[in-house]
Amino acid sequence: VQLQASGGGLVQAGGSLRLSCAASGRRFGTYVMGWFRQAPGKEREFVGAISWSGSSTYYADSVKGRFTISRDNAKKTVYLQMNNLKPEDTAIYYCAADLDMTAQQMTTSAPDQWGQGTLVTVSS
Repeated sequence: VQLQASGGGLVQAGGSLRLSCAASGRRFGTYVMGWFRQAPGKEREFVGAISWSGSSTYYADSVKGRFTISRDNAKKTVYLQMNNLKPEDTAIYYCAADLDMTAQQMTTSAPDQWGQGTLVTVSS
C-alpha cells in the first residue's frame, strides 16, 4: 500500500487541524493504520493507531483526549483529528500501515509501510 499524508499547516495554540492519509492499492481494509510524529531534534514517536475495522484505537498519553484517529475503508483514508493543539505538538506527522501487527502492537513497534510526512507547526 502507498500512503499520502496531507493537512498539515500552521495553527495557533488551542486550534485544530485534521490530517488525512490516502492509501492506494488493494486490501486497505485489512491494514492496521497509525500516525507517528517526529519533532525537531527528537526521535520519532507513536501518536495513535486504529484496527482494520476501526473498532479499536490506541493513543499516546500525550495526545489522549485531544486527538482522534478514524478511518473510512471505502475511501481508503485514515484521519487524525487534532484539537487543543499545543506548541509541543509541532512535528512532522507520518501515517503508517502494517498488515501483520495489531493496533495495540503498533504502540510499541514500528510498522512496515510509511507515507511521506506532513508538517504541523503550532505557534504559542
